[in-house]
Amino acid sequence: MVQRQYRSVITAKPADALPGGVGHFLMGLAAPLVWPTLWVSFGLLLLVPTVAFLLLAFSPAAFDQGNAWLTIDSFVEALKGPTLRGLLNSLVVGVATSALALAFGTALAWFMQRTTLFGKGLWTILIWALMLSPSYLAAVGWENLVEPSGVLSQFGIDATGIHDIIFGPIGVTWVLATRGVPFAYLAMAAGLLGIGRELEDAARVHGAARWESLRITLTVLMPAMWSAVAIVFAESISDFGVASTLAANAHFPVATYTLYMAIDSMPIQFPVASAVGWFLVASAGLALFVQNRALKGRSFAVLSGRTRPAAPQHLTATEQAVALFAVVVFFGAALGVPIVGAITASLLKDFGAHFTIANLTLDNYRRALTSEDLIGPMVLSARLATIVATLAVILGAFIGQLLSRRQVGFWARSLDLLLLGAVALPSTVLAAGYIFAYNLPILGTLGITLYGTLFLMGMAYLAAALPGTSRLLIGPLAQMQRSLVDAARVHGASEGYAVLTTVVPLMARSLIWAWLLTFSGTFLELPISQILFPPGQEPLAVGIIKHLQNYDFAGGSAMMILAVLGIIVVVGILLGGFRLFGPTGWQRMKTR
Repeated sequence: MVQRQYRSVITAKPADALPGGVGHFLMGLAAPLVWPTLWVSFGLLLLVPTVAFLLLAFSPAAFDQGNAWLTIDSFVEALKGPTLRGLLNSLVVGVATSALALAFGTALAWFMQRTTLFGKGLWTILIWALMLSPSYLAAVGWENLVEPSGVLSQFGIDATGIHDIIFGPIGVTWVLATRGVPFAYLAMAAGLLGIGRELEDAARVHGAARWESLRITLTVLMPAMWSAVAIVFAESISDFGVASTLAANAHFPVATYTLYMAIDSMPIQFPVASAVGWFLVASAGLALFVQNRALKGRSFAVLSGRTRPAAPQHLTATEQAVALFAVVVFFGAALGVPIVGAITASLLKDFGAHFTIANLTLDNYRRALTSEDLIGPMVLSARLATIVATLAVILGAFIGQLLSRRQVGFWARSLDLLLLGAVALPSTVLAAGYIFAYNLPILGTLGITLYGTLFLMGMAYLAAALPGTSRLLIGPLAQMQRSLVDAARVHGASEGYAVLTTVVPLMARSLIWAWLLTFSGTFLELPISQILFPPGQEPLAVGIIKHLQNYDFAGGSAMMILAVLGIIVVVGILLGGFRLFGPTGWQRMKTR
């Protein structure tokens, strides 16, 4: 009797829970529409522009871009002249970048995870700074330093030799490799966390030298190493920031820039651009295929219930000094040198004059904050980044909640696969798909005018940000049990209020960080901005590149510095505001 009464209390609807009941009823009615709505949305954002653009290479006539309904002429055209050189250069640079980033990332991961290196908190911050800063910021910083009339020459330093190195394949590879180091570091650090010292100790007991025992550990880390190589390779061949600045100025064509030139020149060559897009997508897939082949049939399982975490190796004074010197030199060359170049250039009154105290000024910053062609792009990008980050977090949390359920059906698994593939989709391919698919004559016939509008560029921003944001939130959402919301519903809360009082407090930190990462990426986004911006409405990245190409190095550098400072201010306001004004209970709740 007592048990039946207890069950009745749990399952009964409270008398004052009418809003919750209505909400639950409406959600039940809307449930069949969830997946169709999601797939239509993702179709318009990702599938339609990407698939239509890639199909164009095989069937130009289907999209009024030629007479052939089925042809490979676009690929034949892409495999000649500058386009072919761009494809080959991208392959070579991608391989070299992967190897270099893996070497630096592995060394950093070893120092951070296996030694008592001093200042680990600072190095962690710098690793994240490398990951979040767009590649074109570093490229422009190096350019400002080694230009014939650049910063070094103004100090009386002959930078001819350095200029020839930086403005070429070595410089392009170096800048891309420094951008790939954080990805390699995260992959290797995660692998090192789960490996004890048993293998190393066993090797040392049997007479192996230290480097031989280290080789055994690195062999066990092969899955992490191949994962790092695949990620860095895909990131480097799809990069547009270095391609449109350093590589373009060095007359060193790469695939992403040849794709851009195919759709930015007259006559427009959409089929050739589509063929280059196939190359970029296939190259990323090739990296994953090589990774799988290298690991197929081999076992790297070394973890068991007896595995003990590896104690950090204590560094002697000499070893500490050598390790610190190596880390400082790396971050100095990867971050410090380009930052110094950008800051110094932004402070010069006359960029071509010799460096003197009289030549230092803050007029470039004053001009950047008052001139409409400088402040306008900043305001526009800040507004778009705010809107896109907010929408991406809301939609990403909803998608993450659907995909984090224990039992997911075919449509959920398909959506998860689509999101995973979209993370690796080059932004140049996505943007080219937008400029092509949403400019087709059929849309004009239907009275739909999207091409050349901020709305279309915002759609592309959201399409680029949503896959990463949703996957970022899947992990924290998967840790939450539905029983939390059910408990609040039993006590009379509506569905919305139950989510607000149970899920949001637990997810607060994750939501804030997801918003900040999306805001930062959108605020300084280049390839989509460069390809889709409406005339007279230039986003920040396009404004920076425009001033640099017009030889206004000081004004462009000042815009870059202000943009980075703006992101730091936004991060400080949100995190500081949450710490000062966020409910105490919310700050104590963390998801792992």
